[in-house]
Amino acid sequence: MSAKREIDEVEEAVESGSVAKVAKTESNGSRKAKKPKRKASESEDENGVVSEADEEEDDKSDTEKDDDIPSVPVEIPEKEKGKVLGPEGTGILLICGGTNWDAAGRKTAPKGGKNFGPNLWSPHRFMPFAKIRVRLVASGPTSAHNIVVSEDGKAYSFGRNEKGQLGHGDELRRDTPLIIEAVKDEVIVGAACGRNHTLLLSVRGEVFSMGDNKNGQCGVKNSTQATVPTATSINYKGAPIVKVGCGGEFSIILDCKGAMHSFGLPEYGQLGHNTDGKYFVTSTKMGFHCEMAPKRIVFFIERTKDGKIKPVEVDEIRDFSCGTNHTCAIDSKKRLFSWGFGGIGRLGHAEQRDELVPRLIKFFDSQNRGVRGVWCGSSYSLAVNDFGVMYMFGQNKRTGEANMYPKPIQDLTGWNVRAVGVGNTSIVVAADDSVISWGPSPTSGELGLGETRKSSTTPLEVKSLDGIYVEQIACGMTHTLFIARDKSDEEKQNIESLEEYTPA
Repeated sequence: MSAKREIDEVEEAVESGSVAKVAKTESNGSRKAKKPKRKASESEDENGVVSEADEEEDDKSDTEKDDDIPSVPVEIPEKEKGKVLGPEGTGILLICGGTNWDAAGRKTAPKGGKNFGPNLWSPHRFMPFAKIRVRLVASGPTSAHNIVVSEDGKAYSFGRNEKGQLGHGDELRRDTPLIIEAVKDEVIVGAACGRNHTLLLSVRGEVFSMGDNKNGQCGVKNSTQATVPTATSINYKGAPIVKVGCGGEFSIILDCKGAMHSFGLPEYGQLGHNTDGKYFVTSTKMGFHCEMAPKRIVFFIERTKDGKIKPVEVDEIRDFSCGTNHTCAIDSKKRLFSWGFGGIGRLGHAEQRDELVPRLIKFFDSQNRGVRGVWCGSSYSLAVNDFGVMYMFGQNKRTGEANMYPKPIQDLTGWNVRAVGVGNTSIVVAADDSVISWGPSPTSGELGLGETRKSSTTPLEVKSLDGIYVEQIACGMTHTLFIARDKSDEEKQNIESLEEYTPA
């Protein structure tokens, strides 16, 4: 079906039905992953889920209130009126993987870049933050740069900086984190990293951006600005923002009323505005009509078995995640929608069609199991349902069969997954009191499995993190950041037993 015909069908469906609503509420030496002590939910995988399954996760099932399971603080408590809540857990920063930032994802560093930085095959204490407790870490599947937010809300950045994505007013690589001066007086509670741009979220619900803006992914007022070298407030006037997300060259923000707004490159429909933005610059050259400022996503649809499009009414989006060129979002009814690039099944619709507006993933809806968490990697997506089962759709390997629709990850059956990091092809999860990782070769140490086991296509426990409780995980293109809890003396001793890493 041509993009034009699909756009017309969506518009007809919306006109014939009620326009999907958003924002109705008020703002207010490793070993294989061992089998856990408790059993997975009885009804976990008896609904016709095919074998070839990959993965699964465990959390308490909850069919009580929708408001009990938001992954982002959509509803703001009375005592915190006017504030956006950030992560609660704090701890010590750990790092593993490639630290040659200019060469990450490339054969070698480009001309003029620095070509140094070791591969850390197991988690190390990151010594520049040895005495600074950390509340938040952020990177992304296409990112070779990082944001670290200290316990008091100060934002630091380090890594690749070819487009000014570190926000220091220059394009110099930083191996040691440096505080971002433009927001040093702000309390930062959220962050996201794209290929060459960055978003920061303040406790007041204000969003700042920096880095590459050639496709409008920074969303600043001066839309002709090719790069944004320092953290600049985006061109948005509306309800306070509670979450930010970055794809490769696009951005999405979620406001406290549950409405999503997107901006940047629309090439595969990843902005959700019922267009891929394509036009001919010349008879042989294609261009894109990019969104240079945040624009609200208003259409949500489902496809019937006979291929017809029906509008879906959505009151509020609770959580979302951005991959390189696709996005998944959870609404207040725990339904999962996906849109953007559809290659190798990463949208979960059992077909490879690009979706130009958010489309309901029928797999979860038809099985009457709500989704409570979602994470998007480069070419795959992960989702956790109310029974704690983790599903994968798409492909994180370069060979083999792709999951065209959600399939459970059997090696995680019964585990209580608490935190997830998704990289280019690597996945790292904190489950119960363990850390589990997997990803195909080649790797740079981001799995943390040690130099004798650099990669694994099946989930393995990260043995070097035994006894260390990981609060948060962020995966970049070839590296992983952890926040390790240090409340007790035993936890501190276990952390101190890890090797140290001090950038050159």
